[in-house]
Amino acid sequence: MPTRHERPRERGTAAVEFALVLPLVLVVVLGLVQVGLIARDRLLVEAAARAGARAAALDPDPAAVAAAAATAAPGLDVSALLVTTERPGGRGDPVTVNVVYEDPVRVPLVSWLVGDVVALHAAAVARQEFG
Repeated sequence: MPTRHERPRERGTAAVEFALVLPLVLVVVLGLVQVGLIARDRLLVEAAARAGARAAALDPDPAAVAAAAATAAPGLDVSALLVTTERPGGRGDPVTVNVVYEDPVRVPLVSWLVGDVVALHAAAVARQEFG
């Protein structure tokens, strides 16, 4: 009588495959969350640069420009926000506001991929209304 060939036991293979794939899936999901946070902070840095340029067009005080930029970016750490103003001329000339922000990596297990901080930079130009 011919013997019937039995399939090897496959119990537990799904659990092993899940255990092997789960860390990779978790790192990808955490990376996507961090990218979303960086994109949000990038938009806030750009809004801060635009608000700073509007303030610089009307007020020569660098402290007022920095305050306007900080107000326009409520979710950012003000101590990590660097606002610089370039005024090459007088009335009618462009004034440039540069905003640099050192965005910390807030999601665990992602800092070994991108580092501890991500530098974000934005610039905005407005026409100077005084001088």
